[in-house]
Amino acid sequence: MNLPNCPTCNSEYTYEDGTMLICPECGYEWVLNQEQDSGEELVIKDANGNILHDDDTVTVIKDLKVKGSSSVLKQGTKVKGIRLVDGDHNIDCKIAGFGAMQLKSEYVKKV
Repeated sequence: MNLPNCPTCNSEYTYEDGTMLICPECGYEWVLNQEQDSGEELVIKDANGNILHDDDTVTVIKDLKVKGSSSVLKQGTKVKGIRLVDGDHNIDCKIAGFGAMQLKSEYVKKV
């Protein structure tokens, strides 16, 4: 496949990583096919099927083990100001006492 040159430094050594193109020389990343991605909107639903949006407040519906720690995120913990991202763990947030975390939408419900 013939990949385009980097739009910032015009390097010919770009490579594909999923849907992104990456330039190893300057580190610039861009979407492989912008026309296809511009029409898509990220739709993420909570455990009850409600559509989530950025800056929503959600509640954790079950106790979750925190990876790399001995602590547990308890059921009923309120998380304010979530940010939706694409991926397996599709919620970025900050939780008091834990810090920055990523959660799966299947373990939260919208408040």
